Amino acid sequence: MATGEASARAVRVVTTVRQRAVQRLIGRVLTYGLVIALASLFFLPFFWTITTSLKRVDELYVFPPPLFPEMPMWENYARVFQKIPMERFLRNSAVVATLATIGTVASTTLVAFGFARKRFPGRELLFMVLLSTMMLPDEVTIIPKFILFKEFGWIDTYWPLIFPDYFGIGAFYVFLMRQFLMTVPRDFDEAAAIDGAGSLRILFMVLLPMIMPALITVGILSVLNHWNDFFHPLIFLNTRENLTVSVGLRYFTTIRGATGADQGETREHLLMAASLMAAVPMVVVFFIAQRYFVQGIVMSGLKG
Repeated sequence: MATGEASARAVRVVTTVRQRAVQRLIGRVLTYGLVIALASLFFLPFFWTITTSLKRVDELYVFPPPLFPEMPMWENYARVFQKIPMERFLRNSAVVATLATIGTVASTTLVAFGFARKRFPGRELLFMVLLSTMMLPDEVTIIPKFILFKEFGWIDTYWPLIFPDYFGIGAFYVFLMRQFLMTVPRDFDEAAAIDGAGSLRILFMVLLPMIMPALITVGILSVLNHWNDFFHPLIFLNTRENLTVSVGLRYFTTIRGATGADQGETREHLLMAASLMAAVPMVVVFFIAQRYFVQGIVMSGLKG
């Protein structure tokens, strides 16, 4: 009798384990299915950009629109460089994004170090004032900045797009870096100070290697911001040779309807090709440094 009860109990335990395993499997399948569905939905515009950039003109307005081109037209990418100085636009954006990012990382690191490690009267108040600048839209400050840079003679140069970043104007970047610095114990600072290290030496020799994910995160966000910036280059740049890639894409749409052989030419497929070339560098940058990016975002919120 006891043996029968034990066997029945064992059967019930095995059944329960199997049921829970099946439930976990179903849960995983549903979760991964939902993730794949959402990822496919979000990737659809990018996929459509790729396929459209390879289509012929007669395939652009067919209904229903074909998902894939009948024959990929890789020469569409070469034609973009014939219509506009795309290589110049890409080089201009790379110069602006690189120099501005260097200034952003350097200045925000110094400012965040002061707010995170130094004690001085009004520190919290000043930090709140800095964060409050995030609520000011660019339209509020663009006119004073334009007048200032016009007095400097910097209109139609890259200085208005680069110079402000060397003064720690990115409040969000300062906040992100400060939060990450506050996760580092002060014992490291005290040990370095006992050895005779000053503030800057503590920052560059001790803290910077420990906050590398935050530095890379700020760098990625800054590069993306300056590469995709349309508003400021539109205001401060005038000549075609100085345009960045974001404004250059807009310029590509405005030259449609020019006289001559190009009059009335359909260029949507070429615009898609140009947009894809403008997006690929930032996609590559993100995937190369995504591990540090995610770590920087997560770790920056552990300590207030």
